[in-house]
Amino acid sequence: MGLALDAAPAPDAPGARADGSGAEPVAADATRSAVLVTAGELAALLARDGDAHPVVLDVRWALGRSDGAEQHRAGHVPGAVYVDLETELAAPPTPQAGRHPLPDVAALQAAARRWGVRQGTPVVAYDAVGGMSAARAWWLLRWAGRTDVRLLDGGLDAWVAAGGALEQGDVVPEPGDVELSAGRLPTVDADEAAALARAGTLLDARAPERYRGEVEPVDPRAGHVPAALSAPTAGNLGPDGRFLPADALRERFAALGVGPGPGEVGVYCGSGVTAAHEVAALASIGVEARLYPGSWSQWSSDPDRPAATGPEPG
Repeated sequence: MGLALDAAPAPDAPGARADGSGAEPVAADATRSAVLVTAGELAALLARDGDAHPVVLDVRWALGRSDGAEQHRAGHVPGAVYVDLETELAAPPTPQAGRHPLPDVAALQAAARRWGVRQGTPVVAYDAVGGMSAARAWWLLRWAGRTDVRLLDGGLDAWVAAGGALEQGDVVPEPGDVELSAGRLPTVDADEAAALARAGTLLDARAPERYRGEVEPVDPRAGHVPAALSAPTAGNLGPDGRFLPADALRERFAALGVGPGPGEVGVYCGSGVTAAHEVAALASIGVEARLYPGSWSQWSSDPDRPAATGPEPG
């Protein structure tokens, strides 16, 4: 089944509102469209030849699951290459660096070439959880110097809902020639995260119960970085798994004291994966945020780091 691009605007197609009215483009402003691509826009890109044809990355992953490759083989966006988050988007875990340390840039470059990424070729990443794992690939490639990297808004569900075809089996592309270099996006370490929580804004992107310290399923201690604010990643998405409209995202983060203009913002989560989704959401409304790659998995492994519990003050 193909993607019907000549019909009236679908909710994810160019020229459509998130409410389906067709009155105001979801990705009308350049800031949002530099981060997100709709299913209709991706279909149009896939129809292009040469360097304009995007490399599509399937980053299906979820905490506690290891069947992403099997899900990919069962059905994926045509031509999409499977990316293993655990081995290709992270270095081996250590208590000192966290559960998903940043990979060495040379290793990331080798992986990106295996995915077929070439100099000047656009990249689109997706998953089946609203971009929460695909955002790791989005952030890492941008951190390593690629600017034309976007997330498929709504992921695989949005593609299928728009009538997109699914392909089965493995995809082995021609090797790419991309050149990557580290440090193109800002980060913070543990000391800087502690200072940012006091003097700026540090957002905790985990579920509220983990922030409050009521549960901790994977990391050594429960709680949060003192003075960090709870801003669960799931709050970036609507019921359909797509990013909230820009105005709703601005309102969400403004309530946390975050918006365009002066003032540094940092984001952490459990291990630096879903926090990248929050960085993407903020980037889509023009706010640059710093990722704390070690996140709570690193912080909670250090007995000298304090752990706050309970709701936010006030």
